[in-house]
Amino acid sequence: MNQSDLDAKSRKERRAARKKGELDSTAFLKLADKFIDLANRENSRVKATQLHMAFLFAAARYSAYVAKSVSGVDDHEKFVSHMVAQYQEMLRQHLADESLEPPAKS
Repeated sequence: MNQSDLDAKSRKERRAARKKGELDSTAFLKLADKFIDLANRENSRVKATQLHMAFLFAAARYSAYVAKSVSGVDDHEKFVSHMVAQYQEMLRQHLADESLEPPAKS
């Protein structure tokens, strides 16, 4: 089931889907925000440049675990290409997001 199918469901259907481990877009964004909040807390002690590399490492490690242990991916290169394309699209979208611009200097 894809994300747009989950978003079109009623509240009751979305709750049932979440109980089965599926996320609608609202739940997905709330989960992502938890990771961002963790990064923001850690940023008080760790440089942002080091922190984002640690997050990339963790994402790669967890993705490899899911591919090998949960999804049983046989074609690793196909999976890597898919994940790289997903990351590239997400990164491009966020780089184009004007709300992420640093505040203007006075």
